[in-house]
Amino acid sequence: MATNLTKRQIVLEIYNKRNHKQNVVREIVQDTLDAIQNALANGKNIELRKFGVFEIQVRKARVGRNPNRPETDVEIPKRAVVKFKAGKELKAALKELDLNGVGASAPEPPTPAPEPPTPDFEPPKPDFEPPKPDPSPFGGY
Repeated sequence: MATNLTKRQIVLEIYNKRNHKQNVVREIVQDTLDAIQNALANGKNIELRKFGVFEIQVRKARVGRNPNRPETDVEIPKRAVVKFKAGKELKAALKELDLNGVGASAPEPPTPAPEPPTPDFEPPKPDFEPPKPDPSPFGGY
């Protein structure tokens, strides 16, 4: 399974590469993320050349079902979502990625059913007998 890269790790990587003060790097990273968030919140798409594009898409209103109450319809309102489309260089970098252990793993093959016991095999008998349920409605209290 892939591990996550945190904002703190990004700050440390830039700090080690550029040798600026950590608090300055942290502010720059946060300002960058704030600018991206503000642009998206104002309906603008974000294009980062060689990396990718964050696009706003509008999902139509629809009727859904509550899995706990399937007989009840739930109105799901129209909403905006962000879609990311990878750029050429990011796609090329992902092609070189070792796919073992990254992302969702392939489903494991089903375990084979246990073989039936041979006719001369007898399972061991328990040394004790389990307690019998108490017929009292108060559980024996």
